[in-house]
Amino acid sequence: MKTDRIKIKEVNPNAYKPLFALYDNIKNSSLTDIEFLLIEIRASQINGCAYCIQSHITEAIEKGEKQYRIHALSTWKESPFFTKEEEIILEMTEEITTIADEGLPDDVYQKAITTFTKEKVADIIMAICCINVWNRIGRATLMTPIPSQD
Repeated sequence: MKTDRIKIKEVNPNAYKPLFALYDNIKNSSLTDIEFLLIEIRASQINGCAYCIQSHITEAIEKGEKQYRIHALSTWKESPFFTKEEEIILEMTEEITTIADEGLPDDVYQKAITTFTKEKVADIIMAICCINVWNRIGRATLMTPIPSQD
């Protein structure tokens, strides 16, 4: 049986303020909505954050993302459904989310920096960092996904 956990927004509502500022900054960055959502979903899959997976998939569908791409996201390397740019973003997402394994390998960084502007690479890195923070909060406090009304 899992114990009840704190709700940080109730215990320390100010703790979320810098995270919301970072999130808002990324939402207004060079990333498209879909690129940002692919990062959020893939990192959340790796981190096992059910709450974030559910909320970001719901948002992606609402923004017009195709369900077949969402279903293929965990196996994007074998899938024909993602662009070269999206593949680089997803590779960066995996490497940075599992940063303790190898860091961000130079070959992955070089692919990114030759494909995107420096600003976009920075935006990708910050988006990955942002969702990883939210995933850790979700996992640590056992946030529960809310079923959609469909």
